[in-house]
Amino acid sequence: MNKKTIFIGVLALIVLTAMSALFIVDEREKALVLQFGQVKQVKETPGLAFKIPLIQEVVRYEDRILSLETQSLEVTPLDDRRLVVDAFARYRIADVVQFREAVGVEGSAESRLRNVLNAATREVLGSVTSGTILSADRAGLVSRIRDTAKLEATNLGIEIVDVRLKRTDLPSQNLEATFARMRAEREREAADEIARGEEAAQKVRAQADRTQVEIVSEAQKEAEITRGKADAERNRIYADAFNQDPEFFQFYRTLRAYELSFLPDNTTLLIDPEGEFFQYFKGSTQESD
Repeated sequence: MNKKTIFIGVLALIVLTAMSALFIVDEREKALVLQFGQVKQVKETPGLAFKIPLIQEVVRYEDRILSLETQSLEVTPLDDRRLVVDAFARYRIADVVQFREAVGVEGSAESRLRNVLNAATREVLGSVTSGTILSADRAGLVSRIRDTAKLEATNLGIEIVDVRLKRTDLPSQNLEATFARMRAEREREAADEIARGEEAAQKVRAQADRTQVEIVSEAQKEAEITRGKADAERNRIYADAFNQDPEFFQFYRTLRAYELSFLPDNTTLLIDPEGEFFQYFKGSTQESD
């Protein structure tokens, strides 16, 4: 009975020892086999692997692409117009041995990598103006940040896959001043446009007034010429008529004078009936006598 118990115990110990010597590496991770803190084996391909039980241990690291978000960072471009920037990065552990030697654990890696990313962001964005940062050249600046941070991250055994800027805004205390300046600029532009419009309107009105005066003057000139020709023609006709029968013409003019003088609304006239004005009446009276 004792021998059977001992055998089972020995067999169980052997099985446990064999099982502790085996470990599985998932396709989403990398593994290091450590012996008294020293790296003895690197396992980067998924599958079954072996280690010395009790003496060696396995440390696992992520082999997937990881994300890192930075806290809001203030940068000062060349024009001293401060901006608040939020960035994030995608990275993976490229050299697991170097990563362990430089960082140790993944939690410390994020802090170190965040410092690297912040330093690269300040360096690149601090070398250009805020207008460049907010323009279409932003994609090129992001590429420069990624390349700068990627070079520094290599010393940590990390490969930076991508970097993006999520937000690029003015600090809250500067927003109101910036909006006020923008309003002032737009109001100045509006005033300039209004002034130019008024100037153009004045020119149009002046040209229209000048054209009106020219047209009226030309019309008056033509009217006076026409009136003068008409008066000349009238005088010619009168002269011809007078020359043909001066006595009848004188009679006609006198009758016309009577017609205009004896209108109902005319002022009362005191005229000597023996005067020359009534010469044709006198002749008519004598004949009737």
